[in-house]
Amino acid sequence: MTSSWQRRRQPDDVPTPVAVAVSDFCRRAKSPAPAPEVREALALLAEDDDFRVRALTDGEPEVSPLGPFAVVDVLRGTPPALAAQRQACGFYDVVRELAQVREEKTPPPAPAPSVPTFATPPTAEGDGKAGKKGGKAAKEAAVQERIAPRKRPVGESDTDEGALPLESYEDAGLPRRELPRPRGRFTRVEAPRSSFMELTRLSTKPALEAALEAAEHRFALQRNLSQRYNGSRGELTLVDLENVLKDHGLLDALTDKERRHVLAAYSDQRGASGRVAWSLGLSPSELQRLVSVLGLGEEVEALRERFRREALATPHLTHRLDLLGREKYLADLGIQRKFADSLRKELERLVADEIADATDLHGLADAVGRKHGAPAELVFRAFERLGLATGLRKQLLAGAPPSTP
Repeated sequence: MTSSWQRRRQPDDVPTPVAVAVSDFCRRAKSPAPAPEVREALALLAEDDDFRVRALTDGEPEVSPLGPFAVVDVLRGTPPALAAQRQACGFYDVVRELAQVREEKTPPPAPAPSVPTFATPPTAEGDGKAGKKGGKAAKEAAVQERIAPRKRPVGESDTDEGALPLESYEDAGLPRRELPRPRGRFTRVEAPRSSFMELTRLSTKPALEAALEAAEHRFALQRNLSQRYNGSRGELTLVDLENVLKDHGLLDALTDKERRHVLAAYSDQRGASGRVAWSLGLSPSELQRLVSVLGLGEEVEALRERFRREALATPHLTHRLDLLGREKYLADLGIQRKFADSLRKELERLVADEIADATDLHGLADAVGRKHGAPAELVFRAFERLGLATGLRKQLLAGAPPSTP
């Protein structure tokens, strides 16, 4: 871990378009980050990786939350789901501190010795004018070389040839040289959080209204404000936030907004609570608590019941076969077994009319699908998933009795 999370360049060397693209991607992934943090994360990548960063940020985030360090982790091969879990548990906060400590302990590069450049004296009287011109050009080149900005070679050994690298001092048993702490504009200090009393003051109400406008629910608002304010007894809790909003008269507005977002999410996700929680950036327990606080239990259950009836009463065979493959959705609604039993009975009825003319299972699936307007591949997969394939093969081998009119 100590060798992978180290800088490959300085944060100021990160191209601004790349930093802006990552910042916008993190905002869409429900983990906005300030510009210094984005540049610190991108400093862990080399310049050759910038095109990979743009390729990732041009698309939509697959999971959330994803911060700038999570983006770097994904580019290094970590699955997005694992990176989102690391972001949620604070793993990348430790990574950021580790990268800063390594940068502070890295000794500065030794200044390159300046070699004076002398003009070649003219060798003949006729070459006097050419010698003067060559000496003047060489002098100007030397001056430009001395005043040109020098980039620090990050990732390369800054010690003299033959000396041990920084990582091998502990292995060799040698004491690590204590370096002075950075000062002035190079000092990195976390912004101090304001006290809880600042939130209760009337002058903070406009800032609260702006934060409330940007947040979809109280959990997102709490995560946003906890980075800038303390709570009444340490960290800012949800109870502290609700009391502050109630004192400022903003709790009713937040409640109405949350009700609209939750009901709209349940309608968009067709009653699936798991996908509703994912779309709102909540955990299942947080979604359940939010529904309980808002008093939406009956309305949410009515929506879910409506989608349960729609799934069970869908008349078109193709739609029913497609729903059979969405096991997580059916399990979320609690109708997976009931739906499978209903579809199994329907397929047994449809097969009874076509099995007499079929020779194999694929031909039977093709005949059922062609007659009822469904893809033969979906019908064949339904035979396998519902446990009908073995019995149908035996009937086809033994010869099915002719169907009765």
